[in-house]
Amino acid sequence: MSMVLSEDSKLLRIFIGDIDKIGHQPLYEAILFAARKNGLAGCTVLKGIMAFGASSRVHTVKLIEICDNLPVVIEIVDHEEKISAFVEVVSELMEKANCGGLITIEKANVLYYKPRPKK
Repeated sequence: MSMVLSEDSKLLRIFIGDIDKIGHQPLYEAILFAARKNGLAGCTVLKGIMAFGASSRVHTVKLIEICDNLPVVIEIVDHEEKISAFVEVVSELMEKANCGGLITIEKANVLYYKPRPKK
């Protein structure tokens, strides 16, 4: 049985750095596996090529001397209740990683959500 997402869903977007870790595990990986464990509809991790945040320091692949912390964006779409509950999990993981970042929630109009057909 596949999950059904309505047009009235939410998008959780998490901004962190690629060097953020919990122990030896990348934080983005810990968040993705936590989302799967918590039964969220799906999770995508995107790696950026340039960013700045609260520190105003520019991180880019263009400058070798400051390419140590490239941006990572994690996007999760699901029902509002599940997203709201998962924000607490994400906050705990970010605190454990002792990292900076940004968490946002936006309205998401889901128009299509289906798994790939089995062969």
